[in-house]
Amino acid sequence: MKKLLLIDGNSMLFRAYWATIYGQSMSTKSGIPTNAIYGFALMLAKAIKIIEPDNVLVAFDHGKQTYRHQIYSEYKGTRSETPEPLKDQFKLCQEILKEMNVMQFMDSKYEADDFCGSLSTKFEKEIPVRILTKDNDYLQLVTKNTKLWLMFT
Repeated sequence: MKKLLLIDGNSMLFRAYWATIYGQSMSTKSGIPTNAIYGFALMLAKAIKIIEPDNVLVAFDHGKQTYRHQIYSEYKGTRSETPEPLKDQFKLCQEILKEMNVMQFMDSKYEADDFCGSLSTKFEKEIPVRILTKDNDYLQLVTKNTKLWLMFT
């Protein structure tokens, strides 16, 4: 039976960053930090090995104001800025996923959870869906055919 793995890319890259930032510093020869990308790759490989999906889709936040900010001006108002060493790793991670032929979703109007929620709802009637994130808000998507894999550090 086919399976779909949906990944909240922002959630996973942030988790990878905080899980690896306190250990050995990792960077390219030109000094671009890579610790989050390394952690992301490890988690992705492990998820693929365990879940054995036929398709993997990674959704990212665009990092801009979305419709949610228009509805509620204080949306994510208490969140701190993305750490500088992590900012460059988003684009690099997305380039790596592109080279791996992993489909990605990102749009300035929507967030990763919008894509994951829509895709899980669309496909769960046809195939088992697995969602990988650290965001407990995804619990509302759990059904008989949609399972949530919550990351913890």
